[in-house]
Amino acid sequence: MDTLDTRQAADFLRIHPVTLHGKTRKGEIPGAKIGRRWVYLRVDLIAYVRAQYALRVSQGDRQENYGCHLSGAKTLPVGGSNSPSWEKRYIAAVGRPTERKRRSITTA
Repeated sequence: MDTLDTRQAADFLRIHPVTLHGKTRKGEIPGAKIGRRWVYLRVDLIAYVRAQYALRVSQGDRQENYGCHLSGAKTLPVGGSNSPSWEKRYIAAVGRPTERKRRSITTA
């Protein structure tokens, strides 16, 4: 079996070595720490990449089958409430912001 060090495995996956270590620690990418160094098997990395293909294909199928649940829907307004009653309740609860007191910047 062909083994790879961190740099070789990162180059193989075309990701940064720090990203590789993070994914390895989370258990997303198989690897083993032997002494002070991480070791990766090429066959495991190939299996990881192939699993990503299957994952993307299954997610793509799901989106094609169901589509967007808002397709054909009217455009919704963006932002907060336009209700005057909510505005009144908010002002009553929070109060209007007070102005800052002006300070003299001159010295005697």
